[in-house]
Amino acid sequence: MSAPASQDRVRVVVVAGPTAAGKTALGIEWAEKWGGEIVGADSQQVYRYMDIGTAKPSAEERLRVVHQMIDVADPDEAYSAGRYEAEAATAIDAIVARGRVPFVVGGTGLYLRALLEGLTTKVGRDPERRAALEAEHEAAVSAGDPERLHRRLEKLDLVSARRLHPNDALRIIRALEVTALTGRPASESFRDAPATPRYEALQLVIDPGRDLLNQRIDERCRKMVEGGLLQEVRNLRELGYGPELASMRAIGYRHMQPVLDGLEILANVVEQIQHDTRQFARRQRTWFRAVAAAVWIDPERETGEAGERIARFLEA
Repeated sequence: MSAPASQDRVRVVVVAGPTAAGKTALGIEWAEKWGGEIVGADSQQVYRYMDIGTAKPSAEERLRVVHQMIDVADPDEAYSAGRYEAEAATAIDAIVARGRVPFVVGGTGLYLRALLEGLTTKVGRDPERRAALEAEHEAAVSAGDPERLHRRLEKLDLVSARRLHPNDALRIIRALEVTALTGRPASESFRDAPATPRYEALQLVIDPGRDLLNQRIDERCRKMVEGGLLQEVRNLRELGYGPELASMRAIGYRHMQPVLDGLEILANVVEQIQHDTRQFARRQRTWFRAVAAAVWIDPERETGEAGERIARFLEA
């Protein structure tokens, strides 16, 4: 299928939803059917060497359909929604120039918002990153260094650091979160969102329902561990990517650290990975419920209807 007419805004099909909902398989199926290429929208899949724990598309899947925005940064790079917005938009321009259809596939709501609407002063939240910062602060307090995060903020955003008391952990963590998400100091004003959205987007949210989703999550987590997640984290550490990195504090990766350090056994962390992933999926579903334009699709029953929607959208 050819790209949309030049007089129209570029049309993109968004395949979003919580982790383990089935986005990857459907995105590939639909991109193959409508002559598309996939632009990933996952804040962890951007990192190289992190394959198992991020559930990246397999080599075979990436041969079926061209994938962009995967493996674009090293694990020690600071990656933000602002950087994603710029790089994903460039990828979409190139896809359209090739006469293909962009399918944006992923579950990072803030990245999708940045791409579709632009960043604004109303920066969203990243629950996983926030939880990691909170855990780091608790560890610093236990180690007798309660001002550790404040010193980090001084290096990244001196204006905010001077405004906040070193003991104001809540606001310090928020400032660090905003800085990490946008790639700019939290004290800066972000540009306003464009008056007209950059793209005409069909936003599909894939969700099989809570019970089935939880079953899929538990099975995926078990297969990740059986498939070598511990060795993947060991390899990352041997490459110099330590547990203090934001990328290594993601679900699964942070759980493997005490196992590698001899403080925990592998069997004991599987259930915690499953629990934390279910909680993360719950937050993702909450995020997407707030997207007014979203069309919710049950992958067990409604893929035919979704296909009809895609056809009408692209052929209009």
